[in-house]
Amino acid sequence: MNKLPSYCPICQSTMEVTRVYCAHCDTTIDGHFAPSANPFAVLNKEQMHFLMTFIRCEGRFNRMEEELNLSYPTLRNRLQEILKALGFEPKADDVKLSAEERMQILDLLAKGEISAEEAQNQLSGNTKSD
Repeated sequence: MNKLPSYCPICQSTMEVTRVYCAHCDTTIDGHFAPSANPFAVLNKEQMHFLMTFIRCEGRFNRMEEELNLSYPTLRNRLQEILKALGFEPKADDVKLSAEERMQILDLLAKGEISAEEAQNQLSGNTKSD
């Protein structure tokens, strides 16, 4: 079943639900209905898959690294994208890295997997997508 669009693909106005149907008893009801508020409706399929994996792995990035075969920085960036999409974008002052996170960034720099500029961005909280 397709996801109910929130906005009209033609004019971008808010969509309105006017018909509901029960496949079990073949009942149709016409009217004007408010769609249920779903804060996750703004996420695309890839973001929803990531979120479901995040929940299944109980928020443990080490388990997600194995399951999704992605690096820790990539996982962090994808989580930040989801937070932004949901309207929870942190202020630059609020971004604090743990000692472990800082060490991971420095290890990536030492291995040559990221540039000095990217390391500086990540250490200052200005993450960019991989």
